[in-house]
Amino acid sequence: MTQNSGIAASTGSPGHAPHTHQVLIVGAGPTGLMLASELALAGVDVAIVEKRATQALSGLRAGGLHMRTLELLDQRGVGDQFVAEGQRFQIAPFHETMLDVSDTPTRRNYFLALPQSRFEAMLADRVAGQGVRIYRGQEVVDFRQDEEGVEAQLGDGTHLRSAYLVGCDGARSAIRKQGGIEFAGWEPSKSWLIAEARWREEPRWGIADDAHGTYALGKMEEPDRVRIVLVEHALNRGDQPRLEEVKALLVEVYGTDFGIHDPTWISRFTDQCRQAVAYRQGRLLLAGDAAHIHPPMGGQGLNMGVQDAFNLGWKLAQVVQGLSPDALLDTYQAERHPVADRVLRNAMAEVALQRRDPRSRALGEKMSELAAMDAPRKYLVAERAGLTIRYDLGGDHPLVGRRLPDLEIVAGGRTRTMYEYLHEGRPVLFAFAKGADPEKVAASDRVLRIAARCEATWDLPVLGPVEPPEALLVRPDGYVAWAGSLDDASLRDALGFWFGSDGV
Repeated sequence: MTQNSGIAASTGSPGHAPHTHQVLIVGAGPTGLMLASELALAGVDVAIVEKRATQALSGLRAGGLHMRTLELLDQRGVGDQFVAEGQRFQIAPFHETMLDVSDTPTRRNYFLALPQSRFEAMLADRVAGQGVRIYRGQEVVDFRQDEEGVEAQLGDGTHLRSAYLVGCDGARSAIRKQGGIEFAGWEPSKSWLIAEARWREEPRWGIADDAHGTYALGKMEEPDRVRIVLVEHALNRGDQPRLEEVKALLVEVYGTDFGIHDPTWISRFTDQCRQAVAYRQGRLLLAGDAAHIHPPMGGQGLNMGVQDAFNLGWKLAQVVQGLSPDALLDTYQAERHPVADRVLRNAMAEVALQRRDPRSRALGEKMSELAAMDAPRKYLVAERAGLTIRYDLGGDHPLVGRRLPDLEIVAGGRTRTMYEYLHEGRPVLFAFAKGADPEKVAASDRVLRIAARCEATWDLPVLGPVEPPEALLVRPDGYVAWAGSLDDASLRDALGFWFGSDGV
């Protein structure tokens, strides 16, 4: 509920005060786990409420990680662990074309196929090692916020008190609904069925299409199991499809249901696109699918949620710890809302290209021709990979607001990559000009100061080579907050704005 919720003002178990944490996250999916990890890395007392009794997850769900997400994991020193668990692909589908991604200017110039279940399990292990408490088998049934914090009531009557509450509880977010935050957007126009099941008659593997759209039957690791994706011939909004619906549609399309049985997962999705009007309401924040939903074309959902978490985590930590004013949290929506809006519109465009009428087919053919050309291909790949994001942070240098490229630098006689200096989640001030000494800048120990030499080409996706700055200030999420000369007064302004009064 909102501030006027009917929760009693103070109660845990009878006679006991509520359990307290600095931040409470609802939802232990990829977004919630990543946010918890970022907060724990910064020394925040964070806890998660998760309705699942275990981290087990049925079905494939999201299928992999994009380049920018892999870079974020590299920034924390764990990228290699996740890459080792997945399968690399240097191609990416766009409509009816496969795009080469191998020349993308990043160390991680591939998409990583990694089931969400495995990704979640690895993140859960990470947060467990960081000491994050998870209240499993629980839901937040009510909450209220006041000037000092938020009090949440769980289904078993437990009360939890925190300075901030973050809803990472998915597309049907109860936290967003209880907070009264509008979920604006576009109604669905079509729907799909997804299923994983055993078969008795070997399916006709691969992709097929007709006047209604595209169908896919894919092999799974177990030899007698099939993954099914079917476009429905009429829009259906039902949340819990039955095996009989899948079988009937298979018969209609293929003439047989292949004897499918023993399904482990059946789901339905639509092309509905929605976004929370506000990512923040006082001490309530939203991230991941709780803040934005769209059809899964391009596999953007999980990756956007993880990137939301990286953007929000360090900011929320600084506010909770009193290092930055509450207003810093307003930059979360200012930066991430436009990113999601762009993804939603791209998803709608891809759905439109899937229409099978003659005019739409002609448009799709033309778009596929354009996508195969060098410049459009590079743009489409970089955008889907999350490498074209530029936050509006001002400044004249093209690096400001963009992700830091992971170049090799020499500092203190050692050669390291730039992302190695971000492993602790601290802001970093790099100085590259000969004789420049970042130690002379009046910055606190919270800001890591590195004098370095870099001889590599500074190559940005789509933009190409850029002139390296004399110095640059990098936020904990790996985005450049400032670039220029160390004696420029704007550096002190940037340090103060982003990292608080003791950052300068």
